[in-house]
Amino acid sequence: MAAGWENPHPRLIIHDFISLDLCKELEFIHKSCSTIGYRPNVFSTTLSHLIATNCGHLVLPFVSIRERLKDKMEEFFGCEFELFVEFTGLISWTKGSSIGWHSDDNRSYLKQRHFAAVCYLNSHAKDFEGGLFHFQDGEPETIVPMIGDVLMYTADSRNIHSVDEITDGERITLTLWFTRESSYDEDAKLISLFSQRLSSGLDEDPVSYLPFPASSNMYWFSSEQAPSCHSGFDIRWARIHILGYNFCFFDDEISNLTSDSSYDLSELLMKPLWLAREGETFTKEFVNSLHALQVVQFYSWKGFELHAVSIRANNVNVSQLVRSHTKKCNRLKSMTLGDHELAEVVFHSVSCNEYIHSSFDWDDFNVAVVAWEDYTHQLRRELLAGLPYWRDRQSIFFFSAGNEEGT
Repeated sequence: MAAGWENPHPRLIIHDFISLDLCKELEFIHKSCSTIGYRPNVFSTTLSHLIATNCGHLVLPFVSIRERLKDKMEEFFGCEFELFVEFTGLISWTKGSSIGWHSDDNRSYLKQRHFAAVCYLNSHAKDFEGGLFHFQDGEPETIVPMIGDVLMYTADSRNIHSVDEITDGERITLTLWFTRESSYDEDAKLISLFSQRLSSGLDEDPVSYLPFPASSNMYWFSSEQAPSCHSGFDIRWARIHILGYNFCFFDDEISNLTSDSSYDLSELLMKPLWLAREGETFTKEFVNSLHALQVVQFYSWKGFELHAVSIRANNVNVSQLVRSHTKKCNRLKSMTLGDHELAEVVFHSVSCNEYIHSSFDWDDFNVAVVAWEDYTHQLRRELLAGLPYWRDRQSIFFFSAGNEEGT
């Protein structure tokens, strides 16, 4: 009998299962791409959403860890070659979020979920407060989330659990559910989505690597206590605001806004824009808010590393914001961002990146723009190389460009 079934409450905690580098990469993906989640004060990034927003290449960092988790799950619970990944997603819980006692298969539409894996991408007390994971019965009873640790358990009533309310910060996890039922295999659905995207010829477009935002309502956060449109915020704008940036729009877009009372403010975030910080504008044009947000989050992830290697890209074009334009951009920010105080509460970081805040440099940021493009192009090349093999096997697996068998 496998070790997992010897316990009446089958579960396993593995410390340092995920490398720090991968945890940080997945955090970058989530903070770049997340939308409103399934519960109040929760945000999520699903693999299908990445594909739909032209960020399918960002599925690649998930591939190897999905395989490792599946192998370990089958080994521990004695079900080798029986499991399929039913769901993969990045989920973050922010201040005010919690969940009471439940099992993960506690709805009729969730009965296909047989096992769960929760991978912690940041740490309690360092990155957030609250958010402890409790089992109702058995040992271990309480799990303190620590970066790199993985918790595995059966999704049924033997492992009823809860999560304490988050009181500060953002608790980020990679969460997977596994099933024995092949009809719920996530891989087949994702491969179909990839095929649809590529059959449309998007990969031949010279800017095919650039992200395209989903509908604006997927980015609008309203707290449970303040559900009105005026008491929420756009999470794309909120995430750059927290890091000290602002979106800056072209004069013709601002003119459209002031001359047309029916103009949809959310449409601005779909259009080309610049980034501003402390009265200066970085004059590289970004195609939309999601493009700019990804570069900002990439810099937050890689800034120190890029500075340390002293790479320098092309000349940096930075200009001082004209006072009148600054006022216009700030007015747009107040109208489009929404409740900035609520945004600061929700996305407050217990441990901010002190290097990025204290040593910001446009030269380093310019390097990050180039490095982000290189990173994105590399992932897209790997995706296009591996996709034919995924289609052939109807399975997503780690593919090495130098090994046509993909093993």
